[in-house]
Amino acid sequence: MTRPTRAAAHSPAPRPDTAETWPAPVARGPVRGDVRLPGSKSLTNRHLVLAALADGPCVLHGVLESRDTALMRTALTALGARFEPLSDGGLRVHPMPVGEPLAGDVAVDCGLAGTVMRFVPFVAALRPGRVRFDGDAGARLRPMAPVLDALRQLGVAVVEEGEPGRLPFTMTTRADAAPVAPDGDVPEVAVDASGSSQFLSAALLAAAGMPRGLRLRHTGEAVPSPEHVAMTVGVLRALEVDVTETGPGAWTVAPGRVPAHEAAVEPDLSNAGPFLAAAVATGGSVTVPDWPTRTTQIGDRWRRILPQFGASVALTVDRTDRSRGRLTVTGAVHDDGTPRITGAGEIADTAELAPTAAALALLASGPTRLTGIGHLRGHETDRLAALTAEAARLGITVDEGETALGFPGTDASGPLSPAALETYHDHRMATFAAVVGLRVPGTGIVDVATTAKTMPDFPALWTALVAPGDAAEETR
Repeated sequence: MTRPTRAAAHSPAPRPDTAETWPAPVARGPVRGDVRLPGSKSLTNRHLVLAALADGPCVLHGVLESRDTALMRTALTALGARFEPLSDGGLRVHPMPVGEPLAGDVAVDCGLAGTVMRFVPFVAALRPGRVRFDGDAGARLRPMAPVLDALRQLGVAVVEEGEPGRLPFTMTTRADAAPVAPDGDVPEVAVDASGSSQFLSAALLAAAGMPRGLRLRHTGEAVPSPEHVAMTVGVLRALEVDVTETGPGAWTVAPGRVPAHEAAVEPDLSNAGPFLAAAVATGGSVTVPDWPTRTTQIGDRWRRILPQFGASVALTVDRTDRSRGRLTVTGAVHDDGTPRITGAGEIADTAELAPTAAALALLASGPTRLTGIGHLRGHETDRLAALTAEAARLGITVDEGETALGFPGTDASGPLSPAALETYHDHRMATFAAVVGLRVPGTGIVDVATTAKTMPDFPALWTALVAPGDAAEETR
């Protein structure tokens, strides 16, 4: 995996010799249109896990088809679940035999999916046997120590085969381990989730299949992306799993299997970001239908982030179904009709939305500072270092702190220079580059195919929205 440096002043990182560069479409004027998004990756993988732990077959609608969700399905299949596509586009999930010993050793490929490498070990602990976990080279750099420590607290044996606290590792669950043993006290686990909310979500999801339930407690500093923990708890409760918050950062999941159910996955609001940002960057207007009026997705923060860049945001609630509506973002313009992107000042806790916010910050006239994002150093790549390095390719110096990024704004830095931007096998770095490319002709995206992690059709969807003439030409 290509990685950015961690120095304060970054030189451009080397790019793979075999990576192709995609010319980022340039907006010829204000971008206008509707964008219907695929299902949320975060919700899809949570629903897949819970359907695999249910007490009978389940049917899921709106499931995202992407690399991350394919890796999750493959992992759950290896643990005994079965997936049956339906003619109406739904997916029937036949659950795994929770509690029964595995027929033999199992190997799980995590790819670069955080949900697979963090969620599935706890699921694997629900069947006695031995399971080995590994993934892409980049996955071996992502923190896993809290997961491994929690498994050991539950009586699961873990052998680390590489760098401590990282992939690869092999776990062995005995029949008397807490996740599968029917008798005894309610098991308790303490997890330091200050590096990723996934560490908590992983334990909460699997607790729905534990015969004695689970008491879970967060230790350490604040949890990044708390919406994702709320999302997990919300999905569990919607499926009639008894989850009680017993104090700040503490939960109890009562014993009892997930009932057989039917569920629909919301659109991916995080992936809405680049498309909504296109309206801001070009002074246009973009609408996303079926936006949930109440949601735990972190992407709902776009409604308050984008106005800080000068845009207007309106949610029109559906008259027949008040659980959803049409979210429209309209970018500001100067008197001459050219886009007006104001510096946003400080924006705290953007989490996975940071790369798209960073793209707008580079295009904005005034300064922007993204704070409280230090945990992004442990994502698909060190995103703070990556954004700083790619800004340098564009001729812009970013003030990189340990947990924050400061952007000067074009009034101070001058215009951006075109460049071929590296993606580091990170889908959000690819969409960051696409937003920049709207206003910087000659921008290239190295390995745009990495967007398949969460949105396989991104290049086509993007071109159809921002350069529809180019999209039509490609189909001839």
